[in-house]
Amino acid sequence: MVGRGLFVGRFQPFHLGHLEAIKDTLGEVDELVIAIGSAQYSHDVDDPFTAGERLVMVRTALEEAEIGCGRVWVVPVPDVHLHVMWVSAVEGYTPKFDVVYSNEPLTRRLFMEAGYEVKSIRFRKRKVYSSTEIRGRMLKGENWERLVPKSVTEFIKEIDGVNRLQDLNKSDKL
Repeated sequence: MVGRGLFVGRFQPFHLGHLEAIKDTLGEVDELVIAIGSAQYSHDVDDPFTAGERLVMVRTALEEAEIGCGRVWVVPVPDVHLHVMWVSAVEGYTPKFDVVYSNEPLTRRLFMEAGYEVKSIRFRKRKVYSSTEIRGRMLKGENWERLVPKSVTEFIKEIDGVNRLQDLNKSDKL
């Protein structure tokens, strides 16, 4: 096992692909820091959920799956729009970590340049388990619930997340 890992994602929303990736990662590290990226954004078609809502989604999904008890930290991290400072900002918001897990090219590059070991995350049915796909289904009124943990479905319904997303997609232009 390798000390503590960092897993960065926006989780808009948290889905079954994220859950499986976290399970895989927990098989390689003693502890895992899950950084909720772009934490300052919400109420937008690409980022409809607040950092607090995403934190609830992640925590309840992990509890539902009975994984990570005492081994997972979930930390909201806002963006810093100066790439040379972003890794330092992440380090300032999170507990110390030894290895980074990401497939996002810019995230990988910035952490590698900062001297971190960066490992890829194994994708599962990437075209299906995608937050973009899930939001698209929500907008079209299609079935999205089977792509997320049951606890996430219940929470999104509780906060009226689908109607929020559909409202955010509207325009006041004729």
